Amino acid sequence: MGQQTVLVAVDDDTERSEKQAALVCDLFDPETVRVVVQHNFSMDDTETMLADVASVDTAQTTLTDAGFDVELHETTGKAGVSIVDTAEKFDADVICLYARRRSPTGKMLFGSTAQNVIQSTERAVLLAPK
Repeated sequence: MGQQTVLVAVDDDTERSEKQAALVCDLFDPETVRVVVQHNFSMDDTETMLADVASVDTAQTTLTDAGFDVELHETTGKAGVSIVDTAEKFDADVICLYARRRSPTGKMLFGSTAQNVIQSTERAVLLAPK
């Protein structure tokens, strides 16, 4: 079996990105898996560099310390669409997300990135525990 790719889509929260990275470390072998850490910027956040995002650094450090090959990728636009597009671009076998708790009303009004990704892809989606 060839090398697998896991896409870890992180937001700005370092605690959540740490949980996502730890889950990947627990479930996958760094000898057979490469990891792409993706961060999606809002359209009005064009001056921030990927290397300056603490949550990206946290995930990258955790994963590289565990022996994973890590590539960083930045996107802009709607998070769910960007995550699915990135998974396709890197031919990810698994997409790792963190699902924030939202009320049913909040999900109805604002949507859920995790829900959008799950409904928009046939790839495996792994949700980090809260």
